[in-house]
Amino acid sequence: MNHVRRYILDLEDTLGQLPDESIDEVIRILHSARLDRRQIFVMGNGGSASTASHLACDLGKNTRQPGWPNFRVIGLSDNMAIFSALANDEGYQSVFVQQLENLLQPGDIVLAISASGNSPNVLRAVEFANSVGARTIGLTGFDGGKLGPMVEINLHVPSRNIEQVEDIHLMLEHIMTRALREMAQERPVFGQDIRAAVASVTQAE
Repeated sequence: MNHVRRYILDLEDTLGQLPDESIDEVIRILHSARLDRRQIFVMGNGGSASTASHLACDLGKNTRQPGWPNFRVIGLSDNMAIFSALANDEGYQSVFVQQLENLLQPGDIVLAISASGNSPNVLRAVEFANSVGARTIGLTGFDGGKLGPMVEINLHVPSRNIEQVEDIHLMLEHIMTRALREMAQERPVFGQDIRAAVASVTQAE
């Protein structure tokens, strides 16, 4: 079997093991955050930083729908000035948590992407988020690392192939973005209707 076919077959096998119910739950949480105008923070290192930026872009732009509030989303890897200042002055382990200390409120969403689940800067940020009552979501691979048990919902990719973990994390963000866009296209909400929509989503959870 050649390298290409083996990669594709392994990827297909891993996709079949994804936790559908957990993915649906994350979509519901993000939908509720949109309606309730909660802030969403996404973060990761390396390839996971790229996925975090991609998710922030897609949520911020590709879900926009007339009559619906827009997503309030920030990629914590995207402001290189503050990122590098924190890394230089406070240490790389502080690049995410220090940004959250400036902005995070109880009930906001922190979505952490880490293939290993063991990135110290991600773990510190999630620990802080939990301490202030934010909702935490993880995208992990391998065995989930330390991050898996720390978050409210762990979207775990059961693979030890780093490239495929990152492939599927990107697919998950596209699945979520598409679902959230389609949910907004079902019917517009205006004014007082937003509160009713929030109540209905909360009851569904």
